[in-house]
Amino acid sequence: QVQVVESGGGLVQPGESLKLSCVVSGYSRSFYIMEWYRQAPGKQREPVATITYGGFTNYTDSVKGRFTMSRGTTRNTAFLQMDSLNSEDTGVYFCAAGPGIPGKYWGQGTQVTVSS
Repeated sequence: QVQVVESGGGLVQPGESLKLSCVVSGYSRSFYIMEWYRQAPGKQREPVATITYGGFTNYTDSVKGRFTMSRGTTRNTAFLQMDSLNSEDTGVYFCAAGPGIPGKYWGQGTQVTVSS
C-alpha cells in the first residue's frame, strides 16, 4: 500500500521561511513524479511545484523565485523550501506522487499559516 506523508507545516510571520517534507513509501514503481499542491480557505486546490525523477522542476508563477522543490538522495522524498512567505501562501499543502500529473497517490496535507 502506497503512503504519502507530508510534514513541516506551521505558523510563520510574513517574510519568514518554512520547509515542507514529503515521504513516499510502499510504491513499487522506481520512477515517478512528485508534486506539491495547496488549497487556500474557500479556494480550489492548485498546483505549486513539480519535480521529475531526474530533478527537473516547474513552479506556478506566484511562487517562482521564492519556493524551491528538491528531491532527496533516496528519491522517495521531496522537499519544498518556501522563502519570503506572505499571507497568500496560507493553506493546506498536499504532496502527490505518480507516473503522471496529477499524481495518483496523495497525502493528507500539512497546514501552512502565514500571519502576523
